[in-house]
Amino acid sequence: MSLELKDKKGKKGHIGFLHAFAGLIGVWKSEWNFRFHSFAALLVIIVGFMLSLTIMEWVLISFAVGMVLISELINTAIEKTIDYLKPEYHPSARFIKDAAAGAVLVSAIVAVVVGLLIFLPKINILL
Repeated sequence: MSLELKDKKGKKGHIGFLHAFAGLIGVWKSEWNFRFHSFAALLVIIVGFMLSLTIMEWVLISFAVGMVLISELINTAIEKTIDYLKPEYHPSARFIKDAAAGAVLVSAIVAVVVGLLIFLPKINILL
């Protein structure tokens, strides 16, 4: 018995995952900021293991990291959509792109604050 799922249009469920992974790989290859935030997330995870984070701390770090990476993905989708729909300069297109980038900035700032709140007390104990 096959475990493949079909949606209302008859497409197999695993096709959606293939497109999702293709999207992640495409953003990874094309977007420096996504790679930067991914490496920062890896560093946070390594330091988290070194400092023996609690389950709740891991939950908070996971949400913060996820928020930044999701924001980057959505920002990239918005930017590519605007470039496709309005390749020439337009003030509204600029505003949309700037607002999407601002969302990434806010998520990154929140993630840094969460990281500082979790990591600084643990680092102070070590020093």
